[in-house]
Amino acid sequence: NQVLEMFDHAYSNYMEHAYPADELMPLTCRGRVRGQEPSRGDVDDALGKFSLTLIDTLDTLVVLNKTKEFEEAVKKVIKDVNLDNDIVVSVFETNIRVLGGLLGGHSVAIMLKEKGEYMQWYNGELLHMAKELGYKLLPAFNTTSGLPYPRVNLKFGVRHPEARTGTETDTCTACAGTLILEFAALSRFTGTSIFEEYARKALDFIWEKRQRSSNLVGVTINIHTGDWVRKDSGVGAGIDSYYEYLLKAYVLLGDDSFLERFNTHYDAIMRYISQPPLLLDVHIHKPMLNARTWMDSLLAFFPGLQVLKGDIRPAIETHEMLYQVIKKHNFLPEAFTTDFRVHWAQHPLRPEFAESTYFLYKATGDPYYLEVGKTLIENLNKYARVPCGFAAMKDVRTGSHEDRMDSFFLAEMFKYLYLLFADKEDMIFDIEDYIFTTEAHLLPLWLSTTNQTISKKNTSTEYTELDDSNFDWTCPNTQILFPNDPMFAQSIREPLKNVVDKSCPRGISRAEESLGSGPKPPLRARDFMASNPEHLEILKKMGVSLIHLKDGRVQLVQHAVQAASSLDAEDGLRFMQEMIELSSQQQKEQQLPPRAVQIVSHPFFGRVVLTAGPAQFGMDLSKHKAGTRGFVATIKPYNGCSEITNPEAVKEKIALMQRGQCMFAEKARNIQKAGAIGGIVIDDNEGSSSDTAPLFQMAGDGKNTDDITIPMLFLFNKEGNIILDAIREYEAVEVLLSDKAKDRATIFKGKMIPNYIIDSNLEMENMDQKSSENDSHKTNSEEAPSESQDAGTVIEEPEGGGESSAVGDPDPLSPAIADSASVSMADQDPHASGPAEAGAPEPACTPGDSQPQEQNTQTEASSKAHWDSKVQPMESILADWNEDIEAFEMMEKDEL
Repeated sequence: NQVLEMFDHAYSNYMEHAYPADELMPLTCRGRVRGQEPSRGDVDDALGKFSLTLIDTLDTLVVLNKTKEFEEAVKKVIKDVNLDNDIVVSVFETNIRVLGGLLGGHSVAIMLKEKGEYMQWYNGELLHMAKELGYKLLPAFNTTSGLPYPRVNLKFGVRHPEARTGTETDTCTACAGTLILEFAALSRFTGTSIFEEYARKALDFIWEKRQRSSNLVGVTINIHTGDWVRKDSGVGAGIDSYYEYLLKAYVLLGDDSFLERFNTHYDAIMRYISQPPLLLDVHIHKPMLNARTWMDSLLAFFPGLQVLKGDIRPAIETHEMLYQVIKKHNFLPEAFTTDFRVHWAQHPLRPEFAESTYFLYKATGDPYYLEVGKTLIENLNKYARVPCGFAAMKDVRTGSHEDRMDSFFLAEMFKYLYLLFADKEDMIFDIEDYIFTTEAHLLPLWLSTTNQTISKKNTSTEYTELDDSNFDWTCPNTQILFPNDPMFAQSIREPLKNVVDKSCPRGISRAEESLGSGPKPPLRARDFMASNPEHLEILKKMGVSLIHLKDGRVQLVQHAVQAASSLDAEDGLRFMQEMIELSSQQQKEQQLPPRAVQIVSHPFFGRVVLTAGPAQFGMDLSKHKAGTRGFVATIKPYNGCSEITNPEAVKEKIALMQRGQCMFAEKARNIQKAGAIGGIVIDDNEGSSSDTAPLFQMAGDGKNTDDITIPMLFLFNKEGNIILDAIREYEAVEVLLSDKAKDRATIFKGKMIPNYIIDSNLEMENMDQKSSENDSHKTNSEEAPSESQDAGTVIEEPEGGGESSAVGDPDPLSPAIADSASVSMADQDPHASGPAEAGAPEPACTPGDSQPQEQNTQTEASSKAHWDSKVQPMESILADWNEDIEAFEMMEKDEL
């Protein structure tokens, strides 16, 4: 019931506020129309002005037993959707979401028609649209290799003068290898074989181009030559659904060659990529060498695929590891490191982990996976739910939102969650008669015997004989996998229960200095001061010179030939290496995670969360879970660099001030002296935003800052203006400074809040109780650009305390002999250095971090009586909601 209510909340808001647009923007309660919103790059290639979310949701409506809504939705698609738009779209996304959505809708429509109650008027209209779209995608396959172009113009194709596409040379393996299910189904449904033939040709070409010694494929391939452009290989973004479609093509089409290819690849994956419970990318030519030290969230589908394969043990292990990451961060970050720190902090409400949870529950019957599903539901309602739907997480560390609700959230997430908890009698058809596409669309298994395409078996390459007992079966069978041992899955999970916490790195202690004999170095890096003339003289003797840069930094450069002697040259090289290591260590020690500024006053009530930069001084918000809450006040002078002249306005409030003209610590001392309980520094760089700039940390002034006891946070200009605009509109604006966003039940605990929020919380509690009672009867890219290493390593560190800045970590393997080396350091100018790195790792674990904080949503008895005596009339409630919507519309140009 709770899943149904959540689906209704998302679907009804899309239909009310966004349709016929492709997607809903849940923060601003409007539709996302391509060309009318700022471009998001490749992400927007999924949008084709064809009501994407509605088409993607069609078969979900039937799975959730919403047949009347399905019938209405099909009529809308037939009547309103135009596929002949002059717009460039992704072949991959259009295939899995739109073509798959139309075919899935057609599959369940004919099923309902056969049952005799619904869809009696239906005459294959969705299939006709699917065939039209299939023909519009075919021009993309006009390459010598048979691999499709990554994009196609729906109206003009690829090479047409007005197509604005067709110049690309590369595509991802998944983009070219995730077509066979939809294209073969289209051929089988219509009797037109060309679609299946094109998809098979693309798969054949990828198979031929696999790296023969490792049997792995790369991430990106040249569509004309077949050369691998990116030669790293894994099971996540760029490759994932290629493997999925090999196995599922065998299930749907019955062609043994697909199973043989999958088994060959799977053997290589388990040999090289699988490092239980991790799945790490490797180089296809050197598969024993890891290609990166982080994993992306798309690999969460793989345990589900392993269940379909019948290899349950590694599926349980990887799934449990992913679940521990989710319990630490509430959601699965887009990417996380091998020690489970956040690498990319976004989470666009991806369904892959829910998918694997469903398949593991179906295979094992273990009620543990029902508890996992409940956690997913609770986190979605606590942290992602907004008045107009569910908003993607911009940063899982702070709980800040992004104004997007992708179509796959409705197409997949609710489908898998509903199936996880549904009993057989809850379904109006047998789900086992269908196979899921990668977008969770339903294709009937009877297609395997309908309009079969006569295909020649690929005999140009012999398949490797594999000694793997897992190949004895390819579908899960609990009778075989768990004979008389219902605790089997638990015994596999138990050793991994604390894998995330145990892997949280401890602080690295400084390496002990060598105790060997010999003369001491004339100058150690940790003792160096750029203002000390004696130190400069020693550097000169070692062949190290100082260069003052235009941006205020000083650069250290060493030339061995300029040293007084060969021994001095060695001392100089050692000094440079020490300086690199020292700077790297200081950066690691000083990196802090982002914080949150949450507007809690009317009409926001905690829904607006702003990503804030931390300070290396003052109250540590990570140790004060309640945070600091208060009304904001602008100080005079606004820069906060001298004694505050309006202390009466600042006392017991959170002070707003502008960056610049003095050290951050000086600003903090001035507002603390005026009686402020916290401070927010707003960037003076017009237009700066956390969307485009890396995370900023405020450093001290080089002196002891223990006297600063209030919390200080930094907001970029765009986020700061949201608060300033709110002050102009509502005057009294209350905010909460915390380590991460709090849910509304926590924010308003013990405080007078609007009745509709109370009613909403109580309603959710009742649903939780009902859901629990029901459950007691039952036993869900690209590679980020690499950080380039310049010939001269640059080290920026504030001397005397400035604003801290981040640089790429220097290469730890410094050459033993070098002709020259260079190191640069920030000057004492507080504006000399830039913002700290956005991908800053999480701090070491603290007790309780491994599990999401339990929020108390129950109201206290004494407060309840008070609230009951002040029930608001309906007109007042509606007025409040209207103000909420107006507030979002007022700030619709800002990404909150």
